[in-house]
Amino acid sequence: MSGAVHYPFTAIVGMDDLRLGLLLNAVSPAVGGVLVRGEKGTAKSTAVRALAALMPDVEVVAGCRFSCAPGAPDPGCPDGPHEDTPGTARPTRMVELPVGASEDRLVGALDIERALADGVKAFEPGLLADAHRGVLYVDEVNLLHDHLVDLLLDAAAMGASYVEREGVSVRHAARFLLVGTMNPEEGELRPQLLDRFGLTVEVAASREPEQRVEVVRRRLAYDDDPAGFAARWADEEAALRARIVAARALLPSVVLADAALRQIAATCAAFEVDGMRADIVMARTATALAAWAGRTDVREEDVRQAALLALPHRRRRNPFDAPGLDEDKLDETLEQFGGNDEPEPDPDPDGGSDGPGNGPDGPDGGPGGGGGIPPQGQGPEAEPPHTNEPGQPDESRESEAPEPSTAAGPRPGAGEQSPVAAAEPFRTRMLSVPGLGDGAAGRRSRARTEHGRTTGARRPRGTLSKLHLPATVQAAAPHQRARGRSGPGLVVRRDDLRQAVREGREGNLVLFVVDASGSMAARRRMSAVKGAVLSLLLDAYQRRDKVGLVTFRGRGAEVVLPPTSSVDAAATRLEQLPTGGRTPLAAGLLKAHDVLRVERLRDPSRRPLLVVVTDGRATGVRGEDAVGLAARAARLHAAEGTAGVVVDCESGPVRLGLAGRLAGELGGSAVTLDELRADSIAGLVRDVQAGTGTRTTGTNRRAA
Repeated sequence: MSGAVHYPFTAIVGMDDLRLGLLLNAVSPAVGGVLVRGEKGTAKSTAVRALAALMPDVEVVAGCRFSCAPGAPDPGCPDGPHEDTPGTARPTRMVELPVGASEDRLVGALDIERALADGVKAFEPGLLADAHRGVLYVDEVNLLHDHLVDLLLDAAAMGASYVEREGVSVRHAARFLLVGTMNPEEGELRPQLLDRFGLTVEVAASREPEQRVEVVRRRLAYDDDPAGFAARWADEEAALRARIVAARALLPSVVLADAALRQIAATCAAFEVDGMRADIVMARTATALAAWAGRTDVREEDVRQAALLALPHRRRRNPFDAPGLDEDKLDETLEQFGGNDEPEPDPDPDGGSDGPGNGPDGPDGGPGGGGGIPPQGQGPEAEPPHTNEPGQPDESRESEAPEPSTAAGPRPGAGEQSPVAAAEPFRTRMLSVPGLGDGAAGRRSRARTEHGRTTGARRPRGTLSKLHLPATVQAAAPHQRARGRSGPGLVVRRDDLRQAVREGREGNLVLFVVDASGSMAARRRMSAVKGAVLSLLLDAYQRRDKVGLVTFRGRGAEVVLPPTSSVDAAATRLEQLPTGGRTPLAAGLLKAHDVLRVERLRDPSRRPLLVVVTDGRATGVRGEDAVGLAARAARLHAAEGTAGVVVDCESGPVRLGLAGRLAGELGGSAVTLDELRADSIAGLVRDVQAGTGTRTTGTNRRAA
């Protein structure tokens, strides 16, 4: 162990699924990595660093920046060829990918100036090269830009990284153990990206006092004397390291029989997972479990454990579904398709032997046992796998929601009605912020971005990332004679380089201001309103927006959900929303103004879109001009250039047009619930016209 003394892997208390998922990937990186989902402060990062310190040393070619193996170097290595080059041993690296990393930092950078002028592929390796044959750790992977996650997972799947810049191409090997962590409260990964992770484990702090006491006791002992604490666990660490080496050696000898393969295929079919990746990952995981247990045959217990690790995150059908697996259904499927020719499992797979099945026996037992979850010698047993996000209700979004009288949520007070289930969501029309922004990459409003169509060129500010080749040649061409050009090559200087200006889409902050007053309390009406907001939340998820939720009713307004990337958290709060009381519309708009003021300081580049869901009515105390106060509050948003849209919930044969008037004060547009649907023929896709008070469609319902 070199450098800082890491917390020992075998000293981690509990977290059985997490430890097992990491160890299986250490035995067989082909499993495809592990995504660790859980609340903050649950030893996610500690476990990953501890595993990297536990991994056996690797032999590398001396001087190779890409960690080629001396016996089998990469034939396409940019530092090659490596013929008869001596090797040297070094510890397994753990490379961390920060959330704010650039594409060049991840995949590497090419010196475009040298490539154009001298024809030299001057390549500076990135983090993928550093992580080759090691561990790549991505904390808060759900907060990475989508294109970086795509590049990362492509490299993990192919075992190689490709860098292409204006016709110059570099390839190098990139095989690593991929570990990503995320807090679901801060937003989910897209299902397509979730599917690329081999395994997923849920972690949560134990609720058992004795186990929590042991966690604190060990952590304090480590902080007081890291070296001494690590020394007390050195034997357990050495034994576990030896077991990883033995399991790796045994892995090629493990046989996946047809009976086990049928169980794997039947399980994936029974749970209706998309594609074939789940079947492949389950097969590799079950094989790794057998090798970890010291066996050469895959048994039903291995298939079951593989399903619990590989399938829950692949069953999400929409962003508001929590990962989970019905274990009763799993057991029924395995029993139905189980073979009778499988050997009976040993009562003790380790058998007390010194072979690869004999795990370390430290003070807490360490990861040991057979193909299942490694047991803890002390402390309570591991908690059962979670099937829902922490704090989320067990019921599904709409079709399986309980009757309103029994729906989850706060108990209604005086003048309130219990929460109403949302209507079925639908595909909405796109609402966007006008102008050209500079926010984070997304899919809503026009913006200057690193990816998208090229619209022009400029001199680079700092490091050149995207070359505009025609503009560069045009800048260099007039100076060729003065620079003494004598051959076919173009003489290019740094001052000639031009950066491509690209236009794509950005994500916005979509702040919902929802009327939950008595005027909206008719159950069918509120169900439709919730369905509309839920549809807009789904649209925000797909367009990579941040969302916030403000509601107003009774005597004031409250921020039900501060701006966050967790769209499913907003959906949960919406589902639990009761209705009733007066309609303090002005208070809702003023509360939204306060939220946006703070967010502009925190994230000035993210432009807001205000969505007010109301029928436009406003009530207050006697003698108060509630409608006038609401108009004044709306004009505050208009004065700051906030793009706004009013979703008009007014219904019935007699309509006052108050929502349209409010939209005029906001300087935005009004759209009815029916017009909000993408399949409606009442209007076309529209931009919110901030500051003009007009709309781009002919469906304006403002009162004259």
